[in-house]
Amino acid sequence: MEAADLLMVIAVVSIWSLLLVNVALIIAGYLYYIRCERERPPQLGPEVPFVSVLVPAHNEEKVIGQTVEALLTLDYPQDRYEIIVVNDNSSDNSARLLADLQARHPHRQLIVLNTDAVTGGKGKSNALNLGFAQSRGELIAIYDADNTPEKPALRHLVAEIVHDPSLGAVIGKFRTRNRDASWLTRFINIETLSYQWMAQAGRWQLFRLCTIPGTNFVLRRSIIEKIGGWDTKAIAEDTEISFRIYLMGYRIKFQPHSVTWEQEPQTLRVWFKQRTRWVKGNIYVIIKNLPLLFKWSARRISFDILYYVSIYFLLVTALVTSDTLLVLHALGLVHTSIAGLSTFLWILAILLFVVGTFVTVTTEKGELTLSNAWLIVLMYISYCQLWMVVAANGLFQYAKDALFKRETKWYKTERF
Repeated sequence: MEAADLLMVIAVVSIWSLLLVNVALIIAGYLYYIRCERERPPQLGPEVPFVSVLVPAHNEEKVIGQTVEALLTLDYPQDRYEIIVVNDNSSDNSARLLADLQARHPHRQLIVLNTDAVTGGKGKSNALNLGFAQSRGELIAIYDADNTPEKPALRHLVAEIVHDPSLGAVIGKFRTRNRDASWLTRFINIETLSYQWMAQAGRWQLFRLCTIPGTNFVLRRSIIEKIGGWDTKAIAEDTEISFRIYLMGYRIKFQPHSVTWEQEPQTLRVWFKQRTRWVKGNIYVIIKNLPLLFKWSARRISFDILYYVSIYFLLVTALVTSDTLLVLHALGLVHTSIAGLSTFLWILAILLFVVGTFVTVTTEKGELTLSNAWLIVLMYISYCQLWMVVAANGLFQYAKDALFKRETKWYKTERF
């Protein structure tokens, strides 16, 4: 077998293996969705635990007011939760806006921590540690500064975790608040429904595993105390703490009845910076936890480690290799005898992608539309291809930061 043929076979097998894994996750997630729709979610009992809601914020004047107002109106006993906003080294008007909110709600447990460049400004993990030090809840809930959770969101999360002592954390679902702002936000809306929360549902259904997202989740105070807080070197602090919760023997459950709405990037520049940060953060977690693959005690999370390794390393390499070989073959620069088969499998992969993605988005009210079907096709040839560029850039940026030992700082997503 010629070298080009061998490379093409390896690339095609790699791509299809990961594609079939994702198809399995989609099917399992869909089954979990149907079960959740039929079952009544757990309800709070007479003893309602006290919850500390932490909101890390850095220069969030455009969205922080709406977020705090939404948190103040949660369907949860007012005397059983506090809101701690960590206004971390902000240079905008956030401090005044938050002070006005405190003045308008003097009888609520709304705490604002204003930090400066000495105590803060070192990233989301550090801000969470500062907020946690001031908290007193037996459960800790996290919401990003651009979130507007639905009224029952917190109640669903808390009810789930208090009914099952094996759970270390419970995560909810996040939706795109500005879905119709641009083509990009519509792509992100589809991505969120299909490859974020549906994949979470599938992993819970198959492996009883989930990864904490950056927002809309609760975890036990005792866990944070035992692990010594959030890792301040971690950009993807949510993924990093998920692995430490697994290693403590706890599970993380997905509760889709808990919903928050968040603002997504509306321009390609902002999206590219945000997704590059996500890739850098997840690569840090992969490298930090890679030795766990060889430890029997960590066998429960081997799937997640292998999944992340495959997505960020194997898949990108395979896609670049196959696309490059097909282009070179078409130009007559390289000969591969399986180019025709590869083209057929490539087309079949696109069809699987479109059908699978469309099935997942139909689980949400208002998403079963013909326009979404065309958007998914367009998404494959544009948005998904850009992901490869983001992944490659994220790997390069991680290597550069590691080489020069740059300090972790806030990677601010621009708001609109």
